[in-house]
Amino acid sequence: MNTCKTHWERIKADLERVSTTQKTESSRRYFPHGIHCIGATAADIKLIISRFQAENADITAIEMLAITEYILLNAEYSEEVLVAFGLINKFVKSHYDDNLLLRFEYWLEHYATNWSHVDDLCIKTIYQFLLARPHLIEKTHHWAYSTVPWCRRASNVVWVKFVKRKIGKSIYYLNKQLVFKQCDLLINDQDEFVQKSIGWLLKATSVQHQDDVIRYIELNLQKMTRSTIRYAIEKMDANTRKDILSLGK
Repeated sequence: MNTCKTHWERIKADLERVSTTQKTESSRRYFPHGIHCIGATAADIKLIISRFQAENADITAIEMLAITEYILLNAEYSEEVLVAFGLINKFVKSHYDDNLLLRFEYWLEHYATNWSHVDDLCIKTIYQFLLARPHLIEKTHHWAYSTVPWCRRASNVVWVKFVKRKIGKSIYYLNKQLVFKQCDLLINDQDEFVQKSIGWLLKATSVQHQDDVIRYIELNLQKMTRSTIRYAIEKMDANTRKDILSLGK
């Protein structure tokens, strides 16, 4: 554990070295409900991760997972959580077993405190993990039942890159009926970030199933927030967007 602490202190020092007041204020603009950040950009975080991995190339996948979980347990700043998630990126495709998915769920429910944590973990780390294990993709559906809104948001975000995805020599297609079932589960969710994730998932789904998404919106127009609808129709042509938005008037 002392080794994990040493690595954590090194990462904290690296974050402090690149942090500025200007970066802190810039970051806060994207988090209207507040965020405890040190003031490091996404580019800073990416560089810190890559340097740490390069300078510690002898650290095994299991050891890196232990470091990640130590940082998550002790993190003070939002950026530390993002670094922790990123540390295992290079390992998740070919290391660990299927049970890592349970850890991801735990992290979402206990360590994620803002939308960037959810999106970063889902779009980068979990995405790479599921690319190598497509049989687990639909098993994240139960996250929609979580009591933690960040995990409910993740249940949508984790699917956006798998509506249609080339995996190896074949094409993976996410079950569109499962997508709409999940949207039904969350459509009355009071959390704004869950609502936005519904729109994001519907937007991704509309690329392959536009008519089905339009029909879903028409059937659920009174339940959906205006921002959710706007997210959902973002990839449709201008006339279609205009027609859909006019339905709610």
